[in-house]
Amino acid sequence: MAETIKPLQGADTWIFIRKLADAANTDGVLIPYQTEGEFDPSRDTDTTQTKSGVIATKAAVETDMSFSYIMNTSAASDAIFDSLMNGDKIELWVVYATRKNAAGNCFSWYMQGVISEADNSNDADDNATVEVKVSVDGTPKRGWTALPEEAQEAIDYVYSGIKHGDAGTAWTPTDNGTNGSLKDDSMASKA
Repeated sequence: MAETIKPLQGADTWIFIRKLADAANTDGVLIPYQTEGEFDPSRDTDTTQTKSGVIATKAAVETDMSFSYIMNTSAASDAIFDSLMNGDKIELWVVYATRKNAAGNCFSWYMQGVISEADNSNDADDNATVEVKVSVDGTPKRGWTALPEEAQEAIDYVYSGIKHGDAGTAWTPTDNGTNGSLKDDSMASKA
C-alpha cells in the first residue's frame, strides 16, 4: 500500500521556547501571536578539481532561525528579551502540530542558542511587533514531543461548558444530538 503524503501548513507550525536554566522544572512555552517563522539549516560545500574528478568538502551545518510575533506580556516574550540582554541560553522547538506519531507526539526540531536580535516595530496604527533572530549552537535535532495541555489550548482553544467549572463535552462528528423542533415540525405536517 502506498504511503499517504500530506502537506504541512505554516499555520500549524509553532515555535516554543524555554530558558535552558529552567529545563529541570519548567515546560517549554508557546510564543503567543506568532506571525511567521523561518528555520533554515544549511551546509557550505566546496569542491577541489583533481585529475580524477571533483572532490567535495563540506563544512558543519549552520542554522539560521528567525521568527516574528506580536509583542505581548507573556513569559515567552520575557525569555526572548532576557536571552538578548543577559545572554541567557534558550531552548527552541519548531513543532509541526499536524504531523504526529503513533503515540500522538508531534514532529519537531530542537535547538539551543541565544537571541542575537529582537527588532521592535511600534507603528501608531498597528500592533507592536518583534522580529527575532537566533544564534543557534551546533546542529538542530529531530524528534517527537508531547505538547503541554496549556499549549494546545493556546493554539486552538478547547470547548468549555457554560457553567463555572463544567468542561462540557466537545462535539464529535458522530454526535448528531437531537432537534426537538424536527419532531414538532413532522407532526404538524401530518395534521
